[in-house]
Amino acid sequence: MSKVSELLNQDKSTLIGYFPAGYPTIDESVEACLEMIKGGVEILELGIPYSDPIMDGPVIQKATEVARANGFRLRDSFEVIRRLREQTEVPILVMSYWNPILRIGLREFAEELKTAGANGLITPDLIPDEAKDWIEISEELGLDRVFLIAPSSSDVRIKRNAEASRGFVYTVSTMGITGERGELDALARDTVARLREVSNTPTAVGVGISTGTQVREVNEYANAAIVGTAFIRAYAEGGLTGLIEKTQELAKGLQLQSD
Repeated sequence: MSKVSELLNQDKSTLIGYFPAGYPTIDESVEACLEMIKGGVEILELGIPYSDPIMDGPVIQKATEVARANGFRLRDSFEVIRRLREQTEVPILVMSYWNPILRIGLREFAEELKTAGANGLITPDLIPDEAKDWIEISEELGLDRVFLIAPSSSDVRIKRNAEASRGFVYTVSTMGITGERGELDALARDTVARLREVSNTPTAVGVGISTGTQVREVNEYANAAIVGTAFIRAYAEGGLTGLIEKTQELAKGLQLQSD
């Protein structure tokens, strides 16, 4: 059992936080991620800035554009991971579209990922049917691989993606791109319920979660809540202080769940 799945199989609420590597600079992204961890994030989802982020909403797109404009390059991701790993033992999962990985080469990327100290990969545009090499290499290196399921996924697809995942399977709460939403779709609960019928793989729900109340609600039926846009918006509008305050607000949802 991986460190991530071991954590998510505990009878507790969990907050997973997304932040782009290199936003707005490498130094500041490391500082921001560490503050999120101090505030209650137990698994860090580190995004790799990419020129064509098809799943990301405008807030994340803008952040990744800033990172790239400030000189961030793909291999800088490993430097960010190394610097984080020097200061925290929290699991780090890298979220990357598949093209940047292929640009370096899958084996080289995976080996550098492992050496830097990351626990695995979240791949939003890769399905298990096309991931034979990644599945083999991740097994060899002991890296987690997180595939996605959505309300539109068939029961067959849900089972296949869950069984192929290592660590957890990512449940997309709504149809569409990432971003904050006032109410989480009831489809998220239904998707998780369908998953539970065919697999024991832990699941984390993401896309649209932006409040402590929503963090609590998601943890009532899933193993963790994933927040991204709300963190980045807080940082963009209020700097490190704004990010710390937002992290504290979101972490209150964990405390409410445990009371």
